[in-house]
Amino acid sequence: MKRIVPLLSISAAALLAACAVGPNYRRPGIETPTRFKNVAASPSAAAAPAAAPDDWWTLFHDDELNRLIGEVEVSNQNLAQAIAAYDQAEAAVRAARAAFFPTVTADATATRVGGGRSASVATVGSVGFSGSGSGSGSTLYQVTGSASWELDVWGRLRRSLENAKETAQANAADLASARLSAQSQLATAYLQLREADAERRLLTATVDAYGRTLEITRNRYRVGTAPKTDVLQAETQLYNAQQQEAALRLQRAQLENAIAALVGRPASNFRLLEQETWNIPVPDVPPGIPSTLLERRPDIVAAERNVAAANATIGVQEAAYFPSITLTGTAGFLSTTLSNLFESSSESHQGALGVSQTLLDFGATRAHVAEARAAYAQTVASYRQTVITAFENVESDLAAADWDRKEYDFAKQASDAADETERLTLNEYKAGSVDYTTVVVAQTAALSARRTLAQLALSRQTTAVSLVTALGGGWKPAAAAH
Repeated sequence: MKRIVPLLSISAAALLAACAVGPNYRRPGIETPTRFKNVAASPSAAAAPAAAPDDWWTLFHDDELNRLIGEVEVSNQNLAQAIAAYDQAEAAVRAARAAFFPTVTADATATRVGGGRSASVATVGSVGFSGSGSGSGSTLYQVTGSASWELDVWGRLRRSLENAKETAQANAADLASARLSAQSQLATAYLQLREADAERRLLTATVDAYGRTLEITRNRYRVGTAPKTDVLQAETQLYNAQQQEAALRLQRAQLENAIAALVGRPASNFRLLEQETWNIPVPDVPPGIPSTLLERRPDIVAAERNVAAANATIGVQEAAYFPSITLTGTAGFLSTTLSNLFESSSESHQGALGVSQTLLDFGATRAHVAEARAAYAQTVASYRQTVITAFENVESDLAAADWDRKEYDFAKQASDAADETERLTLNEYKAGSVDYTTVVVAQTAALSARRTLAQLALSRQTTAVSLVTALGGGWKPAAAAH
């Protein structure tokens, strides 16, 4: 092995002097606005508000929601797939790093020569044994260790490792994106379920009220102060409300089943008890400054890391234009006597420096390089489109948050007025001053206004969830060399 050392020294010097082929990575340029247009007083870069906390769902102050989010982290199977993909990418990084080191093997053989029968060979693992025969002859014993090392003169291995690292970082961002998606889906479904409960309670109270009104109408019909059509209209009102209540019960059941799937549990074994009240607040989600989206939103980070990985692939393919240089060395012992096998006189060794170059491939290497460059251009376009879509998401959610609030305020006034109109109209009907059609119109308007108010309250909350997601949640990317 001593004779291999000079070759190793020469090779190490060559590696230190070498530079990797292919383009060095630079993040693609993209226009970034200085402020969000749907924020009345968009903060400046010098005074940016804090982003949403890591556990952003706690802004809703609901213990049951907090518990369910914890189950998502443990049992959601889509998230488990993303975790496995990240682990796979990390293993690929370790494999790419291992390629920088020699591959070492060992063999031990015992070969019978001469006699009437030829030797046979058996191999177990990386150790081979040979030699069984009959008749006169001799046995040759050999123990050999060999090493093979590809010299990364042109940077193919370095670019391969670079590709593996960038891919792993993209997978880390994909994992964060999957986690944020699962959390936001659960929060949205949970809020929808609580709103369905609130609407159902509203309809249950309405059914009770319509039932009392129907009884009043029937009594008036019995004494001849109301026509049969009033009873029929009252019955229609009651049955319509009951139908709407049944539809809400179905919607709640479906939402409960969806939540079960998100927390990785069979729907048949999952129950969410109804809460008596629904007063979950609408959190104020600070948008920060636009440029922070490039670091805070995991799908953008993943897209940018994919660009870096594709850039490294160009270098891997361009390295095929240059010869492959491999250093090999073998050292061992060879003897016809087993007892003398490890004596110095039995020692043997050799080293070799191999150079391999493709002379003619009919344009295959050039095609692979062109393919890598086209793939790089594709990832650049995907990255830029991801950024553009992210700004669209944020601007739309900011606009929705603003107008949902204003719409809710108007709807609250309309609901209060409709409730008062219903009360006064029913009193007037009892006094005989208006017909029942007027009561039906007032009751229908009041119920519609109350349901609209509940739905707008839900819209404000789910918009807050959507805005948190659009802003990247509380995720912070790991430091990466760009």
